[in-house]
Amino acid sequence: MRTQFKQMLATGNVFIWGCAAGVSLSLLMVFGLLLLIMINGLGYFWISDIVDLTLKDGQHVMGQLAGREVIPRSITPDRPEGKSRVRVKIGNRDLSGLDFKWVNDDQIVSQDYPADVVLLERREWGNMYARIQAVYSGEKLLAEGNEAGWTALGPLISSADNLHRQIKQIEQFEIGAINADIERLRLKIRADEMEHPASSVSSEMKAQVADTETRYREKTAELETLRARFDEYSVVMVDANGREKRIAVGQIVRALRPNEMGAWQKSWIYLVNVWAALSTEPREANTEGGIFPAIFGTVMMVIIMSLAVVPFGVLAALYLREYARQGVMVRLVRIAVNNLAGVPSIVFGVFGLGFFIYAIGGTLDTLFFPERLPTPTFGTGGILWASLTLALLTVPVVIVSTEEGLAAVPREFREGSLALGATKLETMLKVVIPSALPGILTGLILAMARAAGEVAPLMLTGVVKLAPALPLDGSWPFFHFDRKFMHLGFHIYDVGFQSPNVEAAKPMVYITTLVLITVVILLNLTAIVLRNHLRKKYAGSVL
Repeated sequence: MRTQFKQMLATGNVFIWGCAAGVSLSLLMVFGLLLLIMINGLGYFWISDIVDLTLKDGQHVMGQLAGREVIPRSITPDRPEGKSRVRVKIGNRDLSGLDFKWVNDDQIVSQDYPADVVLLERREWGNMYARIQAVYSGEKLLAEGNEAGWTALGPLISSADNLHRQIKQIEQFEIGAINADIERLRLKIRADEMEHPASSVSSEMKAQVADTETRYREKTAELETLRARFDEYSVVMVDANGREKRIAVGQIVRALRPNEMGAWQKSWIYLVNVWAALSTEPREANTEGGIFPAIFGTVMMVIIMSLAVVPFGVLAALYLREYARQGVMVRLVRIAVNNLAGVPSIVFGVFGLGFFIYAIGGTLDTLFFPERLPTPTFGTGGILWASLTLALLTVPVVIVSTEEGLAAVPREFREGSLALGATKLETMLKVVIPSALPGILTGLILAMARAAGEVAPLMLTGVVKLAPALPLDGSWPFFHFDRKFMHLGFHIYDVGFQSPNVEAAKPMVYITTLVLITVVILLNLTAIVLRNHLRKKYAGSVL
């Protein structure tokens, strides 16, 4: 028996099967995690039916079913251990103070799915599940009763939505541009005062200031008119227990009757919800709405980081591999580069805070933006400093991968190029680097994928919970590298651990996680496609 065991070990089959089992188990764990995230994330967008539960005490619980469980160990009499209960998303947070409620099965007398119940998706306070009692224009009654109110409510929501877009257009772009002009004039006046303390403001400057203030007052008056129209209509809703709530129509994003909707209608709403999550701004402390600013900030940060890390990483690798005399010093540099790859990311964040923000940013403010002080411009966190910090974090990956790609280029390629009369620089640019591009680009994409998921350095160098403006917009100079930004990784941390409403925030955590994983997977797939394409293009090299 011992001889057979030794023979089996000698063949190596045990280790082969052990490695295969380990890889299979790892893949199962990864796919299981992805499946869990997809179910909890993508399931959030589906509009399920609204149930009305009648309890033994005569009260009603109305909402969307959100899960079932067997009651775990408990010492409270209202939660008997071992019995099952259902979780209902009751909404109506402004009435009940809760988003979800657990109901024991033995307390339910009956359940119904009334067709006339309305789901109101609101800009604040979450969803509302109720029936329409009346619709008003100011204090004037427009429609009374659930059916008449439902008929009147749809056009009013559409009109209010158009007004909301107009208000945002004026606030963010038109008034925003005027505020930018006012700030520019203020800084110009202050710069003149600092340069010529005794001089007074010129008449031309006064005329510009007066013109800007006039435009601001006109836009403010227009905005007040639109807001008055926006708040003109209201609807009175009645929940399952008879409690009334008056809601401004302008606060309603959408009104639905899920119990009347078929599968095709729900599928269309599902696609609309997915697109809204990817293309709109967050609301309700980031627990509802979309994540577009976080997606945009993540992608722009990775692009800036890539533009910064490629030149330094590739040039450093070229020098170490092709130009530096191999010896103790070069070996020490390689060891240092490899060690940098293992430094905790928060250390890079502290370095970025001290070096980029306080040292370089503070110096730039003193030299080029003295009129803005003491308010810092580049002496505070921003997307530029966050990107450069992540460039430092990922440059070891690019250096190592570039060196490996350069080492894989056969020596005959270099010698043949030099023998044909090319200079060493021409050989590097036209022979060696193109042949090593698969390794270089693979390292770059892997660095981009790592940077997309980093959070700790960003918390010190420019990421915020909610950014008032994107780093890229239509106002000069278009790219605002000093602005703070949102990031998918930090959004997950903020919503999952800093949200005041944890239960309502869970779906958004899964959604953001799924989007972040998708971005990382796409970056890795891009690396594989580029590598395979370049391998075919430079098939003569051994890569």
